[in-house]
Amino acid sequence: MYQSESHYRRIMTISFIRAGFLILLLVPWCSSHAQENYVAYFQPQLAVNYLVSRNYSHNFSLSSRNFIFQDRELEFRGRNLDLSHFSTLKMGLNSSLGGGIMYRFRQVFETNRDNEVRFTQQYNLTTRPLVVRYGHRLRTEQRIFPDITIHRFRYRFTLDFPLEGEKVDINEAYLIINTEALLSIGMGRIPQYDQRVSFNIGWLLSPKVQLQAGIENRWENYRDQTQMVLFLNSSLILSL
Repeated sequence: MYQSESHYRRIMTISFIRAGFLILLLVPWCSSHAQENYVAYFQPQLAVNYLVSRNYSHNFSLSSRNFIFQDRELEFRGRNLDLSHFSTLKMGLNSSLGGGIMYRFRQVFETNRDNEVRFTQQYNLTTRPLVVRYGHRLRTEQRIFPDITIHRFRYRFTLDFPLEGEKVDINEAYLIINTEALLSIGMGRIPQYDQRVSFNIGWLLSPKVQLQAGIENRWENYRDQTQMVLFLNSSLILSL
């Protein structure tokens, strides 16, 4: 039974990895041929997790979003810098509540854009019947700009599992795949619907250090003049 399950997981892992690299190769080509305003970003992040008590933790992060492709041209240019704090309270073995605040520095990169303050509320539920863990995340956000507040509602479904064995050990890798639907509404604005799909590989370098890298493709405002946006993401996560 365990050999069969392990064999199935290896086949599934290889399939996901191949699919991810295929997306990485094809999405920019297809999108750049489909429309002039296709955009690709490189987004590195540094995150620090701090466990206050058994059921309560903080997360602090600093991320930078940078253009690498725009208007059919390669370029490297900063777009925004995000400074975030998030708190999580476990409600049981499989669920948690969370809330946070983020400040986005945008005006320093583009003077015609405004900075943003964002408040987030979250409910998260996970289950792990075997090796694969399933995650459901509900989020509400208030994106506050000088002239408008945009309310955003998000649902994300996630699969993650180790690439070796039954759990992730030191120097081993894991795979994270998720899809997320978003709805944004604001006074005097037409509702905007977005969809995101991401594929990430992570490595547990030590008990307190993780490294993740992957791709995310976004279909923004897909009911009206859809724009496709590609993210190349990387994260260094430290646990204190």
